Amino acid sequence: MTTDALPYRPCVGIMVVNHEGLVWIGRRANRPEKEMTGGWWQMPQGGIDPGEEPAVAAHRELAEETGMRSVTLLAESRDWFPYDLPAEMKGRIWGGRYRGQTQRWFAFRFEGHDREIDLSPPGHEPEFDAWRWAPLDEVLGLIVPFKRDVYRSVIDEFRPVIAPAT
Repeated sequence: MTTDALPYRPCVGIMVVNHEGLVWIGRRANRPEKEMTGGWWQMPQGGIDPGEEPAVAAHRELAEETGMRSVTLLAESRDWFPYDLPAEMKGRIWGGRYRGQTQRWFAFRFEGHDREIDLSPPGHEPEFDAWRWAPLDEVLGLIVPFKRDVYRSVIDEFRPVIAPAT
């Protein structure tokens, strides 16, 4: 079987905005066994467990990767957004079972304080080694190139709902 015949891994992506309308991004920790090495920024994301609803997975992944729990749902993407891994990653990431991911995205408003954010929650290996709030228009240029089309679509869809809170 060629890697292009492999299925996509079901996954969620999470856009978190604060009351100023800034987007949370984390810098990938250097973990060569994972999808990529450090240096790139991204929003939280992660796999959907068998039988798990995407919205439940979004809350779980957000808590596991960032410690954030004080969030309010703003929107869920209309569609799933697939992306393919670069050729050199296919066949080695996720045990070689997937060609890439298909993601359902969620937008949340962060209602807590920055001190709630914890990149090393108990029982979970850190995904990120740094984080910050970024203007939406800056995010796309910081993302690993093979995910940019998905991020562009997500940003376009969620832009109307992530304005600063009044």
